[in-house]
Amino acid sequence: MENTQPFWKTKTLREMNDAEWESLCDGCGRCCLNKVEYEDTGEIVFTNIRCHMLDPESCRCSDYENRQTHVPDCIRLTIDEVENLTWLPPTCGYRLVRDGHDLYWWHPLLSGDPATVHAAGISVRGRTVNEKDVDFEDYEDYEVDWPTKG
Repeated sequence: MENTQPFWKTKTLREMNDAEWESLCDGCGRCCLNKVEYEDTGEIVFTNIRCHMLDPESCRCSDYENRQTHVPDCIRLTIDEVENLTWLPPTCGYRLVRDGHDLYWWHPLLSGDPATVHAAGISVRGRTVNEKDVDFEDYEDYEVDWPTKG
Protein backbone atom coordinates (compact mmCIF):
# COMPACT_ATOMS: atom_id res chain seq x y z
CA MET A 1 0.00 0.00 0.00
CA GLU A 2 1.45 3.35 -1.06
CA ASN A 3 1.97 6.04 1.56
CA THR A 4 -0.08 9.11 0.69
CA GLN A 5 1.05 11.17 3.67
CA PRO A 6 3.11 14.30 2.89
CA PHE A 7 6.82 14.03 3.55
CA TRP A 8 6.77 16.29 6.62
CA LYS A 9 4.45 13.81 8.33
CA THR A 10 6.46 10.72 7.47
CA LYS A 11 10.06 11.93 7.75
CA THR A 12 12.08 13.48 10.50
CA LEU A 13 13.95 16.67 9.74
CA ARG A 14 17.16 14.62 9.49
CA GLU A 15 15.60 12.30 6.87
CA MET A 16 14.58 15.11 4.50
CA ASN A 17 16.46 15.81 1.30
CA ASP A 18 17.60 19.34 0.47
CA ALA A 19 14.52 20.22 -1.59
CA GLU A 20 12.16 19.01 1.15
CA TRP A 21 14.15 20.89 3.79
CA GLU A 22 14.07 24.15 1.84
CA SER A 23 10.36 23.81 1.11
CA LEU A 24 9.58 23.83 4.85
CA CYS A 25 10.38 27.54 4.88
CA ASP A 26 7.04 29.33 4.56
CA GLY A 27 8.59 32.63 3.48
CA CYS A 28 7.33 34.64 6.45
CA GLY A 29 10.63 36.44 7.02
CA ARG A 30 10.29 36.38 10.81
CA CYS A 31 13.64 34.66 11.32
CA CYS A 32 15.29 37.56 9.43
CA LEU A 33 14.21 40.09 12.04
CA ASN A 34 16.91 41.41 14.33
CA LYS A 35 16.61 40.29 17.91
CA VAL A 36 17.82 41.75 21.20
CA GLU A 37 19.31 39.42 23.79
CA TYR A 38 19.41 40.73 27.32
CA GLU A 39 22.68 39.75 28.97
CA ASP A 40 21.29 39.75 32.51
CA THR A 41 18.37 37.39 31.78
CA GLY A 42 19.29 35.71 28.48
CA GLU A 43 15.84 36.69 27.17
CA ILE A 44 15.64 37.09 23.40
CA VAL A 45 13.18 39.68 22.12
CA PHE A 46 12.20 40.29 18.50
CA THR A 47 12.31 43.71 16.88
CA ASN A 48 10.58 44.82 13.70
CA ILE A 49 13.99 45.64 12.24
CA ARG A 50 14.72 43.44 9.24
CA CYS A 51 18.04 42.35 7.83
CA HIS A 52 19.02 44.64 4.97
CA MET A 53 19.09 41.58 2.69
CA LEU A 54 15.40 40.80 3.30
CA ASP A 55 13.11 42.06 0.55
CA PRO A 56 10.25 43.74 2.46
CA GLU A 57 7.65 42.83 -0.17
CA SER A 58 8.46 39.18 -0.96
CA CYS A 59 9.88 38.49 2.54
CA ARG A 60 12.68 36.52 0.91
CA CYS A 61 16.42 37.10 1.03
CA SER A 62 17.60 39.19 -1.90
CA ASP A 63 20.71 36.98 -2.30
CA TYR A 64 19.90 33.77 -0.44
CA GLU A 65 22.74 31.68 -1.91
CA ASN A 66 25.40 34.24 -0.92
CA ARG A 67 23.75 35.71 2.17
CA GLN A 68 26.58 34.81 4.54
CA THR A 69 29.05 36.69 2.34
CA HIS A 70 26.96 39.84 2.85
CA VAL A 71 25.90 39.09 6.44
CA PRO A 72 28.56 36.90 8.11
CA ASP A 73 26.48 36.36 11.26
CA CYS A 74 23.40 35.22 9.32
CA ILE A 75 22.26 31.96 10.88
CA ARG A 76 21.90 29.19 8.35
CA LEU A 77 19.05 26.99 9.52
CA THR A 78 20.58 23.56 9.71
CA ILE A 79 19.13 20.58 11.53
CA ASP A 80 21.42 21.30 14.49
CA GLU A 81 20.32 24.94 14.60
CA VAL A 82 16.63 24.02 14.40
CA GLU A 83 17.04 21.48 17.18
CA ASN A 84 18.69 24.04 19.47
CA LEU A 85 17.27 27.48 18.68
CA THR A 86 14.71 28.66 21.20
CA TRP A 87 13.53 31.73 19.29
CA LEU A 88 12.07 30.16 16.15
CA PRO A 89 8.57 31.60 15.70
CA PRO A 90 5.72 29.27 16.72
CA THR A 91 4.46 29.25 13.12
CA CYS A 92 7.82 28.17 11.66
CA GLY A 93 7.56 25.00 9.56
CA TYR A 94 10.88 23.71 10.89
CA ARG A 95 9.76 24.20 14.48
CA LEU A 96 6.34 22.66 13.85
CA VAL A 97 7.79 19.52 12.25
CA ARG A 98 10.51 19.34 14.91
CA ASP A 99 7.83 19.40 17.62
CA GLY A 100 5.54 16.88 15.88
CA HIS A 101 2.87 19.35 14.70
CA ASP A 102 1.32 19.81 11.30
CA LEU A 103 1.83 22.85 9.10
CA TYR A 104 -0.75 25.63 9.07
CA TRP A 105 -3.30 25.92 6.24
CA TRP A 106 -1.52 28.96 4.81
CA HIS A 107 1.84 27.19 4.44
CA PRO A 108 2.72 27.03 0.72
CA LEU A 109 3.12 23.24 0.92
CA LEU A 110 -0.56 22.98 1.87
CA SER A 111 -2.07 25.96 0.09
CA GLY A 112 -0.03 25.57 -3.09
CA ASP A 113 0.43 29.34 -3.12
CA PRO A 114 3.39 31.24 -1.60
CA ALA A 115 1.16 34.30 -1.18
CA THR A 116 -1.07 32.74 1.49
CA VAL A 117 1.54 33.40 4.20
CA HIS A 118 1.06 37.11 3.45
CA ALA A 119 -2.73 36.90 3.09
CA ALA A 120 -2.95 35.19 6.48
CA GLY A 121 -1.00 38.04 8.11
CA ILE A 122 1.85 35.79 9.19
CA SER A 123 4.66 37.36 7.17
CA VAL A 124 6.63 40.48 8.05
CA ARG A 125 5.35 42.27 4.92
CA GLY A 126 4.47 45.89 5.71
CA ARG A 127 5.65 45.68 9.32
CA THR A 128 9.41 46.24 9.25
CA VAL A 129 12.14 48.82 8.97
CA ASN A 130 15.55 48.28 7.37
CA GLU A 131 18.41 47.74 9.82
CA LYS A 132 20.43 50.34 7.88
CA ASP A 133 17.92 52.97 9.01
CA VAL A 134 18.22 52.25 12.75
CA ASP A 135 21.12 52.86 15.11
CA PHE A 136 22.03 49.75 17.09
CA GLU A 137 21.64 51.69 20.34
CA ASP A 138 17.97 52.26 19.46
CA TYR A 139 17.01 48.60 18.81
CA GLU A 140 15.17 48.35 22.13
CA ASP A 141 12.76 51.03 20.85
CA TYR A 142 11.68 48.64 18.08
CA GLU A 143 10.80 45.59 20.19
CA VAL A 144 7.62 43.76 19.12
CA ASP A 145 5.84 40.62 20.27
CA TRP A 146 3.90 39.71 17.11
CA PRO A 147 6.65 37.44 15.72
CA THR A 148 6.18 35.16 18.72
CA LYS A 149 2.44 34.82 18.11
CA GLY A 150 0.68 32.35 15.84
